[in-house]
Amino acid sequence: MFKDLDPILHSQLRLAIVSLLVSVKEAEFTYLKEQTNSTAGNLSVQIQKLKEVGYVDVEKKFKDNYPQTICKITPKGISAFETYVKILKQYITKK
Repeated sequence: MFKDLDPILHSQLRLAIVSLLVSVKEAEFTYLKEQTNSTAGNLSVQIQKLKEVGYVDVEKKFKDNYPQTICKITPKGISAFETYVKILKQYITKK
């Protein structure tokens, strides 16, 4: 009757990261840190988990001699997010 929610996206911080990336397509690590009010360490771990399953791509480079990390949502990540939202709506509308 009820479908299982994606355990990767069911984490509050990972869901917040993917939600932000769906709307902006890519974001710097510092932007995600500010928007999620997360610590750098926790955010880094959660981004790595999303990367491992193919939901985000991570690009590390330098800008003005400072390290810069850019996170981008993948088509697989967009699809997973859309499916998660669809299933969640089914939970809400069941009587």
